[in-house]
Amino acid sequence: MGSAGAEQVAKDPEFLSTLERGLRVLKAFDEDHPEMTLSEVAAKTGLPPAVARRCLITLVELGYVGQHERKFLLRPAVLTIGSAFLASMQIEQVVLPPLQGLRDQTGDSASLAVLSGTEILYVAHVSTDRRFRVAAGVGTRFPFHATSLGKALAAHLPSDERAALLAGAPFQRFTERTVTELAAMEERLNLIASRGYDSALDELDYGIVSVAVPIFGRGGRVIASINCSTSTTRISQDELVRTRLPLLREAAAEIESSLKRWPALEASLRP
Repeated sequence: MGSAGAEQVAKDPEFLSTLERGLRVLKAFDEDHPEMTLSEVAAKTGLPPAVARRCLITLVELGYVGQHERKFLLRPAVLTIGSAFLASMQIEQVVLPPLQGLRDQTGDSASLAVLSGTEILYVAHVSTDRRFRVAAGVGTRFPFHATSLGKALAAHLPSDERAALLAGAPFQRFTERTVTELAAMEERLNLIASRGYDSALDELDYGIVSVAVPIFGRGGRVIASINCSTSTTRISQDELVRTRLPLLREAAAEIESSLKRWPALEASLRP
């Protein structure tokens, strides 16, 4: 959770700022920062060095963080946090079979993602052997505006939540096709809402084409989205939409039906 999010929930008198800071330290490690010194952790998290040091010492004692010379790094024990979610929420039983079916029928990668702040978070992913420069997997995050998964979600949010999401415009540009301006994004989301899907071509990186549809929960609330994604060398955008969209809608209906039997999973996926 970022500092803004912490400030928002800190109004609750039972909010534990020490826990929030510890989680902030854990989340500071990523692909670009696999190892960091104390001063680097403090700078990346915005915490005072003394606070960052106490968090790191605690996390080392708990086994979630290790030390290599002067640098700190994550240890495999952190995987138990994510694996507990996957096991307790029945992800493999509910979500993976429809995604695997999509992959087997199309040869594409298939994913389910939820909205997390201004990003999408991959909750389930099945891939092919093809290599993309932009790798995806469970736990991967991408800015919502540059992905079909993100825009398929954003387009179906309640108006106040969509407006809050769009308040971050102009958005980061990844390619010449990335939608960055507010007016263009509003037009795109309105189109998605009317047709029920989004397709992205070269928006996050060149050579990637995808199509995504929303997943709805009780009361018609959008809770997630699923997509098929592949290389532009395999298929055109028009052909991808024509051939994958019916399959995606079948998979979405299957997941929505299964969620009715697993209300805890639906509750956990809701924004």
